[in-house]
Amino acid sequence: MVRDGKLRDDGACRHLQGMRIPPIALGATNGDDIDLSRIPGCLVLYIYPRTSRPGEVPLPGWDTIPGARGCTAQSCAFREHMSELRSLNVVQVFGLSTQDNAYQREMAERLRLPFPVLSDARLRFASALRLPTFTVVGRTLLKRVTLHIEDGVIEHVFYPIDSPEQNPHDVVAWLRSYRQQPT
Repeated sequence: MVRDGKLRDDGACRHLQGMRIPPIALGATNGDDIDLSRIPGCLVLYIYPRTSRPGEVPLPGWDTIPGARGCTAQSCAFREHMSELRSLNVVQVFGLSTQDNAYQREMAERLRLPFPVLSDARLRFASALRLPTFTVVGRTLLKRVTLHIEDGVIEHVFYPIDSPEQNPHDVVAWLRSYRQQPT
């Protein structure tokens, strides 16, 4: 839903904060199967609908779907913010979409992403977390969400995300604030 040109929180992610990441292995662009629940420390997982290849015709109506555009820009922005994220003790950044590994591998290589992108093509991870989705031309895609995960538990949820290219900056700013809070 959009109001005043900005995405409005539809409540689809309110249940996520405090949840444990499910033990589900996801295929990654680096060839590994990665189970996010088993990785200790601070992770950032940005979830996006889909990327497209240069010159590829967008899905019908894509440009009119609130929050759909900007997946490539978001991935590139996370690439550009890697040193800041690492300085804030982020062990690993991951991207995640429902696209298959071969498609994602081409994108990750073309964009020179320094982190793995994960495939949830069968929507097992999305279903286990009850992530918000939408459907275009019979394809179920994930709405844009970014998770800050500490030792397998979701500590913070960025949703809705109005500006994909601004999202990594928002994550960095939030982590700086989070790291300065007394324990």
